[in-house]
Parts: sequence; structure tokens; C-alpha cells
Amino acid sequence: MRYFLGIEVARNASGILLNQRKYVIDILRDMKMEDCSTVPFSMPTGLKLSTDAGELLENPEHYRRLIGRLLYLNMTRPDISYSVQHLSQFLVQPRKPHLQDAQHVVRYLKGTVNARLFYESAGANDMTAYCDADWGKCALTSKSLSGYCIFLGGSLVSWKTKKQKTVSKSTAEAEYRSMSYATSEMVWVDSLLKDLREDVPKPIPLFCNNKAATHIAQNPFFHERTKHLDIDCHYVREKLQEGFLVPQHVRTNLQIADIMTKGLEAQQHRFLTVKLGIVQITDDPA
Repeated sequence: MRYFLGIEVARNASGILLNQRKYVIDILRDMKMEDCSTVPFSMPTGLKLSTDAGELLENPEHYRRLIGRLLYLNMTRPDISYSVQHLSQFLVQPRKPHLQDAQHVVRYLKGTVNARLFYESAGANDMTAYCDADWGKCALTSKSLSGYCIFLGGSLVSWKTKKQKTVSKSTAEAEYRSMSYATSEMVWVDSLLKDLREDVPKPIPLFCNNKAATHIAQNPFFHERTKHLDIDCHYVREKLQEGFLVPQHVRTNLQIADIMTKGLEAQQHRFLTVKLGIVQITDDPA
């Protein structure tokens, strides 16, 4: 297979490379941005868009079409996951600031048009996961944003940016809910691999940069700080006791899932993009 549903596939001795280069070029052409300048990150740091600031777009379908295409592009570009999630909240009544920031993403894509998602052929079958949360990120609802990414043998196989369903009262609670989302996905990936007759070594490390959240998961007793949490969040603790996973602390600058929950400055964004397994290749690797 070389090309399927807009996804280009290249193979060599090292592994498999996936990209949507032609799809990105089509977006640039449709947006009439072939000659635009490039930017080193997909979204400015600290950006918080509003539903009522700015002039309404005369043709909202133009914005909706662009966001729909970015959502599909996210299949091979996890580095734009946060940006697409943030911009997709304004599909009902898109405004000019929303379109301007969507165009910022397109400018970033132009500078990274040759980015490819790499899957190593000689990777082991061990699984690792990273989860992160940005407390109270939504300016409208004060809900937090969760992000996770799951690796199999060092290759990224699952990732997601998602707004939490309820408001978290603390950073630890927001991080703990993010751990719950990641755990559910880990269980699903593990069950899929079992169907393929592949056994994943246990326990699976789940990396979180919040020590309080990892302590809550490891503490078998309820106390004042955790009694208000929903039952589904304690799913993490159950899987820990079963030996399915083990929470581990990771420094914030090495938290790969950080790119899923917030806009980062150029150097850190580039660093985490490489950690996701995205490589820049200009020549045909096959």
C-alpha cells in the first residue's frame, strides 16, 4: 500500500512512515495560502478564544470545512491535536479571530508539510502511556482539558485531546481524571493486542507530572480530598491493584502529553514533536 484515503505510506528497513503531504498541500491551495509565511508552533501560548469576541464570519461554512479537514489531518499529525480541539469548539458561530487562529495552524502546516509519523519495525511490544491535564483551561465553563498518548514499542499508537465532562476542584483532580481517560484507552489497546495474540508486559507505566495524582491512585484509603471524585476516576486505582499499570512521575519538560493540552513555545513544541515520533523527511524514504 502506498496511498489510502489521503494517507501516504512509505516503507523501508527501519519501519513505516505515514503522512498526508498531498492533503496539506490541498488545504494550502484551497485557502490560497501557498505563499504564506510559516510559524514554528501550531498555536500561540496562553491563547484563549471566546464565543462572543470578534466579528461573525459572513461565510461560516468556510471555517467549518477547514476545521473538518484539520480533524482528518490529525490522524497522522498528533502535534496539532490541541489546536484542532480548541478551534472545533466554535463551529456554531465562528468569528474572525477563530479563522485567524485556524490560519495560524495552516501556516504551521506549511512549514512542516514533510512531517511523517514513524513506526519502527524493530520495536518491542511493551506499552507506555503519558497523560496530562490543563486545569480550568476552558474560559467559558472552567472545565479542564485532558490529553494522553500511548506508545507501543516506542511508536505512537493512540492519542487524544478531550475536555473533561465536569469541573475539577484542583489540579490533582484534573490530572487524576486524565489518568482515568488514559487507563481506559490502555485497557482497550491491550484487549486489541490480545485479539492479535500479542501479550503486553505488565504492569504498564503511566507517566504523570503531578505527584498528588499519583499518590491518590496509590493510596487505598478514601479521605477528604478524594471523596467527591466520581466513581469512574477510581478505575485507575482498581487497575493499579490488579497489576495492570503503575503510575510514575515524570518532569513537566519531559511530559510528552503536554503538547496535547496547551500551546507551547517553539523549542519545547519541536522537542515534544520529535518525542511523538514525527520526523521531517524531504526525500522519498522508500
